[in-house]
Amino acid sequence: MAYADVSDLEVRWRTLTDDEQARAAVLLDDASAMLDAYVTVDETDEQQMKLLKIVTCNMVERAMSTASDDGVDLYGVTQQSMTAVGFTRQFSYANPTGDLYITKAEKKMLHIGGNIGVARPSYGKLEVDDGTI
Repeated sequence: MAYADVSDLEVRWRTLTDDEQARAAVLLDDASAMLDAYVTVDETDEQQMKLLKIVTCNMVERAMSTASDDGVDLYGVTQQSMTAVGFTRQFSYANPTGDLYITKAEKKMLHIGGNIGVARPSYGKLEVDDGTI
């Protein structure tokens, strides 16, 4: 079950072409499956369902914010360099491979991670038997 659909993504981001809509539908389903691996979903919890929709859309937007086929899409660019005479044009993308991933803030929103399985030492009075009575 996808937590968001293409129209949810478009409302939060931008209007997509037909080809982008097809790709987005697959990525929305993939992102939802990834979230299922981390979150115990309660479909009756409206707040959790809203957060899952937000995170799913964010994940897909990041994945689709890479260079377009013509290399001109500047969304997702974190650094740009141009040279006039040498005809150099260089861009650095935040997510150049188009990976689906969950940010630290999103994990916090969905209560993913934390100190699960971590033992914390306790501190207290140390009693030592030095052999005296």
